[in-house]
Amino acid sequence: MRQETPLPKPQRYPFTPQTVPDLAKRLSGENPAPRVLDGGSPLRQITFDQYRDIRVNADSAVWRNEQVPFRVEVLPAGFLFESPVMVSVVENGMARDLAAAPGTFILGPSIAKQLANVDLPLSGFRIRGHINSRSTWDEFLVFQGASYFRAIAKGNQYGLSARGLALRTAHPAGEEFPAFTHFWIERPSTNATGVVVHALLQSPSTTGSYRFSVTPGTETMIDVDLTLYPRVTLDSVGLAPLTSMFLFDESNRSRIDDFRDEVHDSDGLQILMTSGEQIWRPLANPAQLQISSFTADAPKGFGLVQRSRKVSDYHDLDARYEKRPSAWIEPTSDWGPGSVELIEIPTDREINDNIVALWRPKHPLPAGKPWHATYRMRWLPLPRSAALGRVSGTRTGPSHDGKKRLFVVDFDGMGTSIEGLKIDVGASRGKVNNVMLHPFPALRSIRASFELAPGDADVAELRLRLLRGDRPATETWLYRWTAS
Repeated sequence: MRQETPLPKPQRYPFTPQTVPDLAKRLSGENPAPRVLDGGSPLRQITFDQYRDIRVNADSAVWRNEQVPFRVEVLPAGFLFESPVMVSVVENGMARDLAAAPGTFILGPSIAKQLANVDLPLSGFRIRGHINSRSTWDEFLVFQGASYFRAIAKGNQYGLSARGLALRTAHPAGEEFPAFTHFWIERPSTNATGVVVHALLQSPSTTGSYRFSVTPGTETMIDVDLTLYPRVTLDSVGLAPLTSMFLFDESNRSRIDDFRDEVHDSDGLQILMTSGEQIWRPLANPAQLQISSFTADAPKGFGLVQRSRKVSDYHDLDARYEKRPSAWIEPTSDWGPGSVELIEIPTDREINDNIVALWRPKHPLPAGKPWHATYRMRWLPLPRSAALGRVSGTRTGPSHDGKKRLFVVDFDGMGTSIEGLKIDVGASRGKVNNVMLHPFPALRSIRASFELAPGDADVAELRLRLLRGDRPATETWLYRWTAS
């Protein structure tokens, strides 16, 4: 049986805060040499179920028997994870590379014979800590596959993902997927509340140095510090990219036959502008790929949010979408001009991530010039909102005469009285009429509705908010209507 090339023996070497930046800078001047599994490797031939049958042995976790508040478990390469990575721990200023040893993984019956004599390289790692109870080691962070990572907060379960960097997403030339190729995890002190992870990013177009300072809890906070070293001019960069799944919700089920009321990891893009205006853009599963851009300067924050947080929103006792986290991005350095970009990709399966949100710098990043940025990520049920009425539901359907489109938008967090309120609504195409405002005591909310007569328009950008006098009383609801 074919065997994998043995991994280098674990070694120890000095590690300082400058180790990864220096390495990324040096490698940016060299030709990239990605490490991939051999084409004949049995790890590339296994199925999803067989890969899941390679189980991590909890007894092999790093720091399991030490006075450390976190544990690290390495993950095997194989199936979709065809690019092995290096994972190292840093203790007392010295780094030690990890490798799978006998007993690191438990091979289940479907895969034991096939991999009996095969070295198992690593594809990433996960970290456990006490975020729900003192008696349970809960997984709260995982890095695995390209530059993807996911986190959860107390009471949540995994949903949307983040990436270290996006290049040419939805670009005609095709997307490039940078990858973290080496991680260094600092050993936390006995009383530490967080853990620090360093990562080296590589791709044909750039290298990068990343530092993630992670503090789990009621919200899991990740401070990201990155420096890119472009090999070529980067003209389609996505900073702080988030990736999620949206199949359908109550607003549009015309193409869906499903027993559930909603299926999604996130249901909206939320943006807090520097002006203080808060935007809510419900997500869509469009018939054709669509890209939307918002703002001209870096906002105070943006994120993909899961507002539907009741079991009755989904009626799915297995997926438990109401427990999926939201992810909120806050710039902590000057990002310069650019835009929040939302990419919505058609899908007919809930296993596909079809939603991307990211920050797109206005100007290309020049080759050979380091580019630095920092930001904070918050993984939590719901991000903090401005003290305004908040969109709690969007519904749409044909008008009574079938010639127009009816839109119904519910706002909560402002009681049920409509006295002194007025609707500010507009459309980029077509005509808006029959604008109405209703109290909705049963749901402790206020309902705004209007009809759109699209005429010959194929697309219309809709905008609605409630005003009290000349001041906003609610966040701003945005929606893209398409004829298809």
